[in-house]
Amino acid sequence: MPKEMIFSIMKSKCISKNTIVGLEGGEFLLHPEATDILKWFKKNHPKFDILSNCLKPEHLIETVKAYPPHRLYLSLDGNKETYEYMRGKDGFDKVVRVIEACKDAVPVSLMFTLSPYNSFSDMEFVVETAKKYNIDIRIGIYNNIGFFDTEISAHQVQNSSPCENASSRQFRNMIPENVKQTSENYDFLFLYEEWLNKNLKLRCYSIKDSIVIHPNGDIPICQNLDYKLGNLYKNSLDEIFNSRQTRKIQNHYTHNCNDCWINFHRKYDIVLLRTLESFIPKKIIELFYGKYQWTNQKDITYKRLFRSSID
Repeated sequence: MPKEMIFSIMKSKCISKNTIVGLEGGEFLLHPEATDILKWFKKNHPKFDILSNCLKPEHLIETVKAYPPHRLYLSLDGNKETYEYMRGKDGFDKVVRVIEACKDAVPVSLMFTLSPYNSFSDMEFVVETAKKYNIDIRIGIYNNIGFFDTEISAHQVQNSSPCENASSRQFRNMIPENVKQTSENYDFLFLYEEWLNKNLKLRCYSIKDSIVIHPNGDIPICQNLDYKLGNLYKNSLDEIFNSRQTRKIQNHYTHNCNDCWINFHRKYDIVLLRTLESFIPKKIIELFYGKYQWTNQKDITYKRLFRSSID
């Protein structure tokens, strides 16, 4: 996407000074105008994140120091062997180099996605790596996202995960113990099995708060569905996001879609409801939110569920 289009998007009324913008791709630093874009963001909108796979570590380190992001997200698939197997390159040491060079300069998060190509052992290893360097970790689960042209179908078998040996044991029993020591990960993984078994039913409010913009200007309603709200080469972001048709479509899917377990969307819903439940009884929440359930026990609360899971 040309820098002029990005700057035009940032002038939209629906973007405030507190809006966090993620610069990603693929690899954002491969953008031919990356430096000009980062100069603009540093001066005009410092709340931007950079997502990277660290395959050009020195360039990334120099960039982070010159144009400090709000947060730096680094992909790490597992240990050294897993990284090379998944990406076809031995890039593990490059990730470590970036962590060591940047962790005291900007907030750093490791991103781990459990997939058909790695394992819970890799998850445990990445959590320990984050712990070693005292940095944040964000864990996701492999999903079919059309933009990334995935080849292996996620969630293929009921009662299974997209990773090794999951069909022989419950998914939640395979979650490494050290995940419980991290923030915003254990409940997402624990609840995956409930969602997979069609026991969990939450509404999707993230689509009213966060959007993805593709390089060709397409704005999908979310990362999971093929429906496009519009294209920035035909209409402005404000015209698309605030249109009556968009609100109609968002309202429909907010109330009726429970079809993915993508962390970009579903962590939002988990945090929303667990926060509400910390102040308001579940039955009262349902009066304005609507019916929802964490498990096949419709009345169980978040606190009760996770107290029993940890006990």
